[in-house]
Amino acid sequence: MWERLRSIWTVPDLRNKILFTLGMLLLYRILANITVPLSSAEQQQLASLFAQNKGQNLGQLLGLLDVFSGGSLQHFSIAALGVYPYITATIVMQLLQPIIPALQNLATQGEAGRLRFSQITRFITIPLAFLQALGQAALFQRYQVLTNFSLIDPKYALESFAILITLTAGTMILVWFGELITEKGIGNGISLIIFGGIVSQLPSSINQGYIASTTSGGGGAGIVSIAVLLAIGLVTIVGIVYIYLGQRRVPVQYPTKRMVGRGMLVGSAQTTYIPMQVNSAGMIPLIFAQSMLIFPTILSQYLSVSSTPVLKDVANWVGTYVVNPTLWWYWLIFFLLVVAFTYFYAYVMWQQQNIPENLQKQGAFIPGYRPGPPTSRYLSSILNRITLAGALFLGIVAVLPFVARIGANQLLSAAALLIAVGVVLDTVRQLEAQMVMRNYSGFLS
Repeated sequence: MWERLRSIWTVPDLRNKILFTLGMLLLYRILANITVPLSSAEQQQLASLFAQNKGQNLGQLLGLLDVFSGGSLQHFSIAALGVYPYITATIVMQLLQPIIPALQNLATQGEAGRLRFSQITRFITIPLAFLQALGQAALFQRYQVLTNFSLIDPKYALESFAILITLTAGTMILVWFGELITEKGIGNGISLIIFGGIVSQLPSSINQGYIASTTSGGGGAGIVSIAVLLAIGLVTIVGIVYIYLGQRRVPVQYPTKRMVGRGMLVGSAQTTYIPMQVNSAGMIPLIFAQSMLIFPTILSQYLSVSSTPVLKDVANWVGTYVVNPTLWWYWLIFFLLVVAFTYFYAYVMWQQQNIPENLQKQGAFIPGYRPGPPTSRYLSSILNRITLAGALFLGIVAVLPFVARIGANQLLSAAALLIAVGVVLDTVRQLEAQMVMRNYSGFLS
């Protein structure tokens, strides 16, 4: 292992990619600690809001937002929104792609279409980030963290608008960091930004878990609770790796011809396989489902102080009976969203690859199935079966926090765990591909 790490470090361009990625993550953590100016009284109120967990639903919401923002929300930094508005914009674009023909055409235009698709996604991110910033600011205003926030009062309108613009700009800077990492570094930049935020919260989460367990059950019971939590976490990690790397290999034969004697062609077949992943969507469905639940939660908190009675009643009902993490049907909705997004994303990726048509163009075939529609139906049936296993696994992992608890806190965030493991596996896989490519070219030279 150490020899492999040393060999990675000795490749200059690969070393530069790793250093660039680490440097961008360091800049992200610096940005996450630049706070929005608050008075001393507002800072104390913000600290007490997170410490006291006013209302269990609010405590779950704030804890979830804080974990995925890398602790930025607890300090109310300019990166408090994280990259979740961009994730929400990506969901919107993915949902609109099968509906709008122009977006479908972009998917077939190669690199130029991908760049145009990303540009539209960034444009959609800006209003979504502004709306989420408005929701979080209104939430903090409700609990006296922002005492001078008002877009109507001329005395505070400019200051309030500056806060919203700052939070929106923080999100766009993080998106820019992520795209730079993807282009010049190692791994998927947006996923690594989320990964950096999750990892930065691990020490405080472990400390909170220990304090909660020892407070609720004494020293011995606390140690047992921590041991059970670690055991569940280890089993979950092993299961994530097993499912993430699992694949169904479908045999494919490619016809080849070789010259024998004087002008005689002899046909033969080269056999290979199509690796169909059990979890082809990775950790994307969990991020999508989490974003879909975060947005209405913030919106309901914002509208709960509305002067319109109907909006206020609807917001209170949604916050109490729909997006309340303390209720079992919230986790059922989360489970169903994860399963649905797993199928959706797997089929989107499958359509973009267009494997049956590519096989037919190359003259390749699956033994026992004719090229064209029969091959497409056969591969689609395999995709249905293996995606069901992957979707159910992701759904079970997503609802683990409702099962594994310490005290009153759900500290085992299976979504965060799956994202972290998935990002690590993706990054290691890209490093392996870079090393194989360089060893292969070096061998020929």
